[in-house]
Amino acid sequence: MYVLKGVEPENVWRFFEDISRIPRGSGNEKEICDYFEDFALKRGLWYKRDESDNILIRKQASAGYEGSEGVILQGHMDMVCEKLAESSHDFLKDPIKLVRDGDFLRADGTTLGGDDGIAAAMALAVLDDDRLEHPPLEVLLTSDEEVGMNGARNFDCSLLSGTRLINIDSEEEGEIITCCAGGMRAELNLPVERVKSPEDVKFFQIAVNGLKGGHSGSDIHLQRASAAKLMARLLRGIENLCGLCEITGGSKDNAINREIKAIVFAVPENFEKIKSIILEYEKIFNKEYLGAEYGINITVEALNTAPETVLSQETFKKAVDMLTLIPYGVVTMSMEMKGLVESSSNIGVVRTYSDRITVISATRSSVMTRRDAIEEQFVAISRLTGAELTVRGKYPAWEYRKKSGLRNTMLSAYRELFGTEARLNAIHAGLECGLFAGRLPDLDMASIGPDMSGVHTTEERLSIPSVERTYRYLTEILKRLK
Repeated sequence: MYVLKGVEPENVWRFFEDISRIPRGSGNEKEICDYFEDFALKRGLWYKRDESDNILIRKQASAGYEGSEGVILQGHMDMVCEKLAESSHDFLKDPIKLVRDGDFLRADGTTLGGDDGIAAAMALAVLDDDRLEHPPLEVLLTSDEEVGMNGARNFDCSLLSGTRLINIDSEEEGEIITCCAGGMRAELNLPVERVKSPEDVKFFQIAVNGLKGGHSGSDIHLQRASAAKLMARLLRGIENLCGLCEITGGSKDNAINREIKAIVFAVPENFEKIKSIILEYEKIFNKEYLGAEYGINITVEALNTAPETVLSQETFKKAVDMLTLIPYGVVTMSMEMKGLVESSSNIGVVRTYSDRITVISATRSSVMTRRDAIEEQFVAISRLTGAELTVRGKYPAWEYRKKSGLRNTMLSAYRELFGTEARLNAIHAGLECGLFAGRLPDLDMASIGPDMSGVHTTEERLSIPSVERTYRYLTEILKRLK
């Protein structure tokens, strides 16, 4: 049963709901790519699927457009998989449970996957509608975008014949994105020393939660707290009163860390003092982040079972030092574009294993030398703490193109459709356009999308009326690109 049956554009929503039934977390795209392949086969469309589960689908020009230069519609098929702590949803097998909430579509306790399922749905709707007027079309749906743009990185761009590319991975209607930041992933692995669990101590769990989280690109300027950074401060405040067993939080490096837990131990006589210090930190954090966060919560829960080993005090202090030193938040603002974040870094994932503590961060910058300077900070942290550093997933920035026929067409189409001017903008979040620009420097590109909020969190919302307007806008652009 379709939640949005009868809602326009009906074919877009039908495809979106079909896509939402198929698990498609990053690295798990085979089944959704099968769906796209089946779509092409049933319609007799040429397609190419590669070993990375990227898929390219072509459709001939409509009548009168045969001599027009080709257009590429592009988005990614994977989604960020986040859920509420109490949710039993299994992202490897369960469909996303869609909920209509007035003029918005959301999911029940999970991320929605509007980022970037709506691009795939719009692209399929265009391919499926033989009444539309358009140049030769290529639809490129990439895999593994959310964890390093690996699909686009591995795609053979020589397969593309179009000279103009419309990326549908933006999150604000009426905005035409013309450039974006590049970035990288930095992983620190701190070797741990383990000792036998002491006797006559009490074990308990400290949890920091209630934070908003968000997208590490589009929300980093909002000054939201990182649960990992808060936990580092808290642990430093009590490290002389307790020991550490493990620390765990976050699931995606490109999502602002909103929940983290630490298992610690202490002699019974220190327990009340530790609780008092934690309560004081809760007050401090709520005061510091007033206006950005509402209801930072720190809980302490006694545990009945004791682990066989704990971390040595030296490892405990090194772990706190590492988390304290890792950069988080806005690093530099652009001097050329007012209000644009130039460089940032985000602690996304913290994990404790038997032999190491792993911290994975996402760094972004529209100036590659700034990105490299932040990388040097990670190198310094590695030297100071003894953690092993691995940098991966580097991707270039997409630089502004001074002359763009595509952009001019998009501006005039928006003006005539809606009676107002579209906004040209740059974003701090990364788009796959940067990778395409590096290999196809003559490709004329722009990015659009409908209104979305809470992306990469369980608060993700997709505006239903905005999808209708954006799809109408997209088809009008195609009509004008003769």
